[in-house]
Amino acid sequence: MANLEQMSAPAILLYAIVAAAVLIYVPFGVVALGRMQAGYDMAAPRALFDKLPSYAQRATWAHQNSFESFATFSVAALMAYVTQQSGDWTALAAIAYVVARLFYSIFYILNIPIGRSLMFGISTVSTATLFLSSLMSLRP
Repeated sequence: MANLEQMSAPAILLYAIVAAAVLIYVPFGVVALGRMQAGYDMAAPRALFDKLPSYAQRATWAHQNSFESFATFSVAALMAYVTQQSGDWTALAAIAYVVARLFYSIFYILNIPIGRSLMFGISTVSTATLFLSSLMSLRP
């Protein structure tokens, strides 16, 4: 695999989408650990939520939020890809999103609200940057 400096912005966008999709499931590994500690009931897995340790409850919320965030990011990244946005800002926004979402889940699980909020903000700005760069390229 080529290093980051040799990778094109369109390639970074596509890799970022894949990485963001994988990151959705990182918190779920922590949820699984919490389920084992709480005594997993395959007949009623959602009923177990109130019995989960607090870190596993937060991991569940991080997992759910990852789906919500991924939906907008993937659209923004695909828009940037389709409109052939290949600038440094585009690549930086995609990378910043992935890094911020990784730390978002970590901070959420560890119950560090200020860190979680900061990472949420960075990922939101990154997604907005991709949307705006795509839309600005369509101006006559």
